[in-house]
Order: sequence, then structure tokens, then C-alpha cells
Amino acid sequence: MDAAGRDRVEAGQGVQRSDGASAVAVAEAHRREWAFVLAATVRVTRDLDLAEECVQDAYAQALAAWSDRGVPAKPGAWLTTVARRRALELLRREATMRRRLPYLLMEQIEPGPGDGDAPDIPDDRLRLIFTCCHPALSVEAQVALTLRLLCGLSTAEVARAFLVGEATMAARITRAKKKIAAAAIPYRVPATDELPARVDAVLTVVHLLFTTGHTAPAGAELIRCDLVERSLELARLLRTLLTDDAGVAGLLALILLTDARRDTRMDANGRLLPLPEQERSRWDRRAIDEGVALVRHALRHRPPGRFALMAAIAAVHAEAPAWQDTDWAEIVALYDLLVRLWPSPVVALNRAVAVGFAIGPAAGLAALDALVAEPQLAGYAYAASARGAFLARLGRFGEARVAYEEALLLTENAVERAYLAARLDDLTENEPSC
Repeated sequence: MDAAGRDRVEAGQGVQRSDGASAVAVAEAHRREWAFVLAATVRVTRDLDLAEECVQDAYAQALAAWSDRGVPAKPGAWLTTVARRRALELLRREATMRRRLPYLLMEQIEPGPGDGDAPDIPDDRLRLIFTCCHPALSVEAQVALTLRLLCGLSTAEVARAFLVGEATMAARITRAKKKIAAAAIPYRVPATDELPARVDAVLTVVHLLFTTGHTAPAGAELIRCDLVERSLELARLLRTLLTDDAGVAGLLALILLTDARRDTRMDANGRLLPLPEQERSRWDRRAIDEGVALVRHALRHRPPGRFALMAAIAAVHAEAPAWQDTDWAEIVALYDLLVRLWPSPVVALNRAVAVGFAIGPAAGLAALDALVAEPQLAGYAYAASARGAFLARLGRFGEARVAYEEALLLTENAVERAYLAARLDDLTENEPSC
């Protein structure tokens, strides 16, 4: 199936006409079941491109079949069966079944005595994550490939997560697939002694999956709950696998503490509510308590890792009774540690915003302006909107308008666009007339 065909599947639209219920079911199955179906199909094909092609075909068949015969009770199982059958058919047609059969049989038997050092992972998705996060690939390629294949994100969505162009990301993903095939990288969870070198890339994948769901890069919805829930589920699975890993504990804490605010991020009319306007009594206290306990565990590791530090920042927000009680000095200190450990332009941007609340808008604006030469922030909407907010607080309304207009041009999420447009309207009302 070509890219246009896949787009039709993701939108629940087929070449043949299908009723509304089946189209909605296919779209929902794509959001919720894609990772399961692809990971299970890779076990048959041992080839990422072939598996992806077979899964796309299965979704295309579902559009017609579910319209004629109704949506099956277990859509994921139906899709997996169709995709795997298609894979076996193609393997036979290419006369490669005999060569691959021993590998297929090995996947179906219980581990033998020589496999005792491999962790028992009950989820094929983790097998696929670790395959994509093989050290033979660059970290950027590991993360991009896993987001594309395991999480079902489009190439454009992955590109936005990395702040690069879609063509650049497409080339990166293609190269990563070819390298996996050429190196015959095995589809398995690595042995225990191999895990440390692979875990950070896996954590980065799950974190980017969460951030993409927490605030969708584009579309009508602010939050993609399916991606948020998938990242939380994967983080919990990793926590089960690596109970003593501080990075895993930190990532799970970060997701729990950040997602605890989910129900308060918009009002009843769908308007985005920034932190100062959120009703903290409606935050998920159980998730916050679990997250804070995990932060404490993660911070006992010295030196603390990047996910532990990010989770600690989230914990400061979560434990503040009100916006005005936020300990901004502590947040800035945590960002100081984080930016030394992980010198990312986005981390530096977040630190600059924290400085603006800790010291004042002039200090925040100065910290932001010091990042103006960072190429990764040139097309980053949050950098422009942060400048707009500080400029408005300083009474420099004309410059604030330019900054907000720039942010609006760079923003594709409808809820965020509406929020920025409202900020522009506020500037018009508050700006003194000449």
C-alpha cells in the first residue's frame, strides 16, 4: 500500500465505500491496535518493510470486510490473523519460506536452557522496541524508527517530534530499516548484560511518544489519549522489566505527574487552560502520589539522570497548592542540573521560561534571547509564544504581537491556535491607542 493508501486507512476511508461504524472501528483499531498487529507480524516476516506492508493491507481489507460482515469482537486479533496470513503468502510466493521456517519455529517454542538470561517479556511491542533500538543504529534513528513502526505515527508526526523536515525524517527512517536488514539484527529482547546500553534509547522512544500524545503536533484535539495511554503502559512494562533502573522509574514518574493534569488542561468549551488557570483540586492525586514516590526512588541514584530531573520538576508543580506557591527557584536549580546533563535547546528554553517566573519577565526574555541562534528553535512555536508572553508582561505590546503571530504561523494544533489567537485579541484590547 502506498502512502496515500495508508492515509486513507488512518482516516477510516477506503477505496470502496464503507459504512460509518466500520470506518470508525478501523480508525480506532489503527490508534489502539497498530503496535500489537505490527509487532506480531514482524515475528513472521523477520523484515520490517514486509511486515508494515502486510499490516497496511490488513487494515485496507478491514474497511471492506467490516462493512459487509460487521466489526469483529476482537479487531486486533482479526487484523493480526489477516496480516500474518498475508505475510506467509508473500514469503511462500518469494520462495523464501524454507529458509525462514526454522526461525519461525524457534519463535513458537519455550526458551531452552541457553535462553535463560533473556528476560521474559509478555508483549511483542517491547521486542520490537529493542529491535529498533539496536546500538548499530544512531540514537536518532532508533527513536524515529520505533515511533514510526511501533507507535504508528506518520512520518510527518515523527518529523515534528524531532523538529526536522519530513523529507529528512523519511530518509532517516529508510536508512534505519535498511541497516537493520543488512545487519540481520535479531527480533528479540536483549540478554540481561546487553540491556543497559539499550535502555536509554527505549526510554527516549516512550518519552517522545508521551509528549506527542500530551500535546498533539497537529489536528483538532489537544491530547491524543491513545498515545498517552500507550506510553504509560509501555513505561509500566519497562518498570516491571527493570525494577531497579532509575531512568525507568524517572520516566514513569514524569508521565504520571504530567498526565495527572489531563482533565484540567481545557475548559468545558474546549479552551486551553495554562497552569495558572487549572483547577488543581481536580488533578489526579493518586497518580501524583505514585509519581512522587518514584521520583524519590530515581533521585537516590547518583548522579540523577535526565528523566529523574524532569520528573522532579514536574513534582514541584504537582505539589504546589496553588500557582503562586510554585517554588520557581527550585525549578530553575533543577533545570541548571538538567541543562548540564542534557544540553538540549528545548531544555534551555524551558529553563529560560522558569527564570522569567523566578526572577521576572525581563530576566526571562534575556534568557530566551540568548537562545536566538539555536537553529532547532527557529521553527519552534513555543519559543515564539514564550517571548510573546514575556514581552506582553513588560508592556511591549507591538513586539509581543509579532511574537504571537510568529507562534501562530508555526502551530498546527487547533486548540493551541485558538489560544494564541485569543492572546492576540487580548493584546489588541490592552494596547494603548496612539
